[in-house]
Amino acid sequence: QVQVVESGGGLVQPGGSLRLSCAASGTGFSILVMNWYRQVPGKQRELVATITNSGNTNYADSVKGRFTISRDNAKNTVFLQMNSLKPEDTADYYCNLAYKDWRDGVPRTTWGQGTQVTVSS
Repeated sequence: QVQVVESGGGLVQPGGSLRLSCAASGTGFSILVMNWYRQVPGKQRELVATITNSGNTNYADSVKGRFTISRDNAKNTVFLQMNSLKPEDTADYYCNLAYKDWRDGVPRTTWGQGTQVTVSS
């Protein structure tokens, strides 16, 4: 079974930085795409950043120039470096993994439990 676990959330002042991590574990799979989403209670989950298995990245307009997604392929881990944080970045952040299962070649997706980020003075 493929799982992802997020870490690195917390409380930070406006203008500060945090780095989130998402580690994928399991056997018999190949990573296709890793995404970070965020969600505020009462609102839809929002795609924040994406990195493909070839290293291509994409960002929501609201975080461009402030957030950076990267990955450590050897450790099946993706990071989200968040700089110049604003109160409106406050949300629960979720890691989403799209992967190919070697047993049948079918693409699948899995979500982490989320990590809370609060930006407040």
